Amino acid sequence: MFRPEDLIYEDNHIMVVAKRCGDLVQPDPSGESALENEIKAFLKVRDHKEGNVFLGVVHRIDRPVSGAVLFAKTSKALARLNEMLRNGEIAKTYWAVVENMPQIEEGELRHWILRDGKTNRSHVYNAPKNGAKEARLRYRMLCRSDRYTLLEVELLTGRHHQIRAQLSKIGCPIKGDLKYGAKRSNPDGGISLHSRAVEFLHPVRKEPMRIEVAVPREDNLWRYFEEAVS
Repeated sequence: MFRPEDLIYEDNHIMVVAKRCGDLVQPDPSGESALENEIKAFLKVRDHKEGNVFLGVVHRIDRPVSGAVLFAKTSKALARLNEMLRNGEIAKTYWAVVENMPQIEEGELRHWILRDGKTNRSHVYNAPKNGAKEARLRYRMLCRSDRYTLLEVELLTGRHHQIRAQLSKIGCPIKGDLKYGAKRSNPDGGISLHSRAVEFLHPVRKEPMRIEVAVPREDNLWRYFEEAVS
């Protein structure tokens, strides 16, 4: 699962890893291996650490999604990053390949999302509903191919399956995302949603940080879009 070349950025306080679709960020009841444990094992061997290795998960991305995941290597960094996350001070940018072109090329979506724990699916409403949480994101169209559209998405809130559900609501399901209306699955079982970048003030040095992660290079469509907008 984790390979040393997946480590995109690292210093004494934080690290950013490129997650592949299909990987778990944290362990779940399935008992399958997760990035958190794999990175801890890697650091223990590489740094010759005795005892337990500290690694804090700052944010998660869905299993079928690829891209940037931010970790904290110290408890002080984790506490500060968690506070920044609560205050909306960590910007997360995603790229989404969608099946249809949105009616408006650039805009902000505002919905209310209600999570169904039994089906692990989020339902989206245009108006407030009992138990539903407000969900907001900004998007803009970057590029088109014959069949698909590349959108850049900035998350303004962090709700369950938010990007997947909101884009589906406006008639633009993410390629491969059968759960939210895609016509067919992707060969690798993932969906064409990629955590492109995280942006924040360094929790210790207070320097502005923007760390980008390249799209999956084994995917021809991702490669086409990345080259088209570069």
